[in-house]
Amino acid sequence: MIYFESERLLFRDWKEGDLPLFRKMNKDPLVMKYFPRVLEEEETDSFYQRIQEEFNTSGYGLYAVEVKETKEFIGYIGFHKATFPSAFTPCIEIGWRLTPTAWGKGYATEGAKACLEYGFLKLNLSEVLSFTAKINLPSENVMKKIGMTKITEFDHPNVNKSSPLRRHVLYEIRNPNL
Repeated sequence: MIYFESERLLFRDWKEGDLPLFRKMNKDPLVMKYFPRVLEEEETDSFYQRIQEEFNTSGYGLYAVEVKETKEFIGYIGFHKATFPSAFTPCIEIGWRLTPTAWGKGYATEGAKACLEYGFLKLNLSEVLSFTAKINLPSENVMKKIGMTKITEFDHPNVNKSSPLRRHVLYEIRNPNL
């Protein structure tokens, strides 16, 4: 099923055929640079199952993203219910993970804007948050470009205290239609 689209991208259900590239992405040190570690294939398969379950229980999730022109699967952009212990959780976050061949083309920004529009107009979300390691400037720049506002910084409770990835930035955007 295609949920929505932007000028160059389709946001659709995941297909079994996406799994090999998704596994490859999650093993790539470049893709996972701002995460504690790369994922093994079994971990990616488990993540894939959790994505499917979230669609079934919430009606939204991390949408598989495909380039319209080439039909190439390039990763995901979408919503996830964050539930780790924090003052701002549970919350709905927007996130993205794209293959390096899709970087530098504006896909993350274009896709996240389309995703927010869908979330606000069709899902009636009242607010969406996004967070990343403070050193992840590329993702923070996307947050700014899609109209999000920085509200604070925090230490992510699931990241090792000695890790340079522990300190996170937190951004929010509210539904302008409410």
